[in-house]
Amino acid sequence: MVSAETGIEPGQQEAAAEVASEEGWAGQPSAPAASPAAEAPLPDGRYFDREESWLRFNQRVLELAEDEATPLLERVRFVSIFASNLDEFFMVRVAGRMRRMATGLPVETANGLPSEQILDNTLETARELSIRHAECFRNLVQPALAGQGIEILRWKELSAAEQDNLHRLFRERIYPVLTPLLVDPAHPFPYISGLSLSLAVMIADPRTGATMFARVKVPPLLPRFLTVAQRRFVPLEDVIAAHLTELFAGCDILEHHVFRVTRTRELDVDEDVTENLMQSLERELQRVRFEPAVRLEVEESMSSDVLARLVTELGIDERAVYHLPGPLDLTGLNVIADLDLRQLKYPAFVPSESALPDDTDIFTVLGSHDVLVHHPYDSFTATVERLIVEAAADPRVLAIKQTLYRTSDTSPIVDALIDAAEAGKQVVVVVEVKARFDERANITWARKLEEAGCHVVYGLLGLKTHCKTALVVRQEADGSLRRYCHVGTGNYNPATARLYEDVGLLTAERTVGEDVTDLFNHLTGFSLQSAYRRLLVAPEGLRAGLLERIDRQVARQARNEPARIQLKCNAIVDEAVIDALYRASMAGVPVDLWVRGICALRPGVPGMSENIRVRSVLGRFLEHSRIYAFGDGRDGDSEVWIGSADLMHRNLDRRVEALVRVVDPAQQATLRDLINLAMDESTATWWLSPDGTWTRHHLDAAGRPLRDLQQHLIRGLRGRAADG
Repeated sequence: MVSAETGIEPGQQEAAAEVASEEGWAGQPSAPAASPAAEAPLPDGRYFDREESWLRFNQRVLELAEDEATPLLERVRFVSIFASNLDEFFMVRVAGRMRRMATGLPVETANGLPSEQILDNTLETARELSIRHAECFRNLVQPALAGQGIEILRWKELSAAEQDNLHRLFRERIYPVLTPLLVDPAHPFPYISGLSLSLAVMIADPRTGATMFARVKVPPLLPRFLTVAQRRFVPLEDVIAAHLTELFAGCDILEHHVFRVTRTRELDVDEDVTENLMQSLERELQRVRFEPAVRLEVEESMSSDVLARLVTELGIDERAVYHLPGPLDLTGLNVIADLDLRQLKYPAFVPSESALPDDTDIFTVLGSHDVLVHHPYDSFTATVERLIVEAAADPRVLAIKQTLYRTSDTSPIVDALIDAAEAGKQVVVVVEVKARFDERANITWARKLEEAGCHVVYGLLGLKTHCKTALVVRQEADGSLRRYCHVGTGNYNPATARLYEDVGLLTAERTVGEDVTDLFNHLTGFSLQSAYRRLLVAPEGLRAGLLERIDRQVARQARNEPARIQLKCNAIVDEAVIDALYRASMAGVPVDLWVRGICALRPGVPGMSENIRVRSVLGRFLEHSRIYAFGDGRDGDSEVWIGSADLMHRNLDRRVEALVRVVDPAQQATLRDLINLAMDESTATWWLSPDGTWTRHHLDAAGRPLRDLQQHLIRGLRGRAADG
């Protein structure tokens, strides 16, 4: 229904508000709190465009695929990851910007550039990287695979015997599931689903000479690359194209080309008028199949006539049409990356189980001291998962409360929660059913938990619950109740815990237990709780808490006392935090930022940010932890915090996030040392320049490799207990 007041679809209005909020602008930036350096002038143009910054992050992923020093099948995986990342970028960020612009509502951007120019720059940069990505696969990775006897071939490169085998396979397995769709006055142009491969086919009727357009969808449930012999593969679309005469019997095949459409993947659910959020999401998941197209990828051989037909029928912006060498959709290369060839992958390693001794009751250990865990170097199974599993089985445990944002298909944690509920324990699970791209899986888990008797809630109205917290309430031998907590940076997902780098704190300290209890009461009931002691919680107090601690370092610098700021996060976009860091730099405070992805802060600018260094680490594991350290560790103003929040508007304003303060001096030092290691010039990292370019520093002056931080941490595991 179109609004009578604006003439705009409600979904477009919501998308416009969403992207505007994500930019941090609705006419004005988020205002920083007053600080000792608040009067310092800050120039215009001090923020990088976040879309450009994200694309440069994906470029760093591509550089790992281009690097011959990266194990070959890991290069293949990085090619796949780049493609998957770019798909999500178009489905969410580009789609959101296009929908926002379609509203016609003027919304400023933090860097001051017009929205049209940002979109134009984004699409052009994405085009350049898409071409570079395709050429990386065709010119670098594919020949390297062939050198190892792994061949990805086109139909004409197959032997006659291999083609004969595929003829049989086509008739038996592929032909029955194909549905060729002709376009004529009686058959309208078909709906093209997002991210599906299709063949655009021009055919001619030999009786009349009339030409017609047809579309054949490449079945997504069949293997993307078909095995024709050991380590020899062919794209599925090539096999279909070789048999078009069987699909259009009696017709002449004039030309055929592969194409792929990307559509919006943002969900619109009005929580203010929705009684059952989960049912609404289920309906919305059906509706999003019909969202507008935001990108069209076509084989570079496609004729102008066929392309014009697709552009017109899809209503696509011509700037978002990408001509690429085949094969398209390199996300499917994960099948190749998964080949069981250990010599072509990163060396296997065994996570440590030493963080929690296996011969001691976990509650006894946590009752004596806090435990800091660092995944994947510390085993997730032997630490965080162990807490929930043992709590479910312990007869003294009365209640378990936990947040679930994303988890695995077969989750021991979910199974343990179900066991606990069936054993009569009170189990409360805050499930975020709006976790992007995991909505359907989370709905399934929520229903399974409800059926087992767990109390399942969906957090607070209008806010995503993104914090990573667990609470176990246990009756001790003396009859008293004690709370055991986990506050971390990563999801409760045992599968990704081997791939994502995260930190977490396991503790039975009373203050943390009281804070986490208050947080769960806030999430499950009606509570105006905003003040915590060892937690910083968004959206009420997290930004303000961080700004206050930045300002303390500025004040220390003004008193000629030691001052320092060290931050590790996935993204930094929030203008209030960025401006506070600029003012800290201007006051002389050294600032080190370890940012995996988006960084809108411009470092190294004389007079504004010359005391700020920005580094990025990409590699075997996805750097995912968030660490916020203030001071040098030797004074009362020194603090170290870990938790779920990045420095983005969505994290600070529209999500429930939690940071916990690490108080043990040795654990603080461990986290500071980790950041120091990443900032050390002998560690391989990317450096961000004032002009926005990221330069890879991975070789010394003699051309020798610099320290690989993740491999360095793995080597530190030698001699520890094995993870079965």
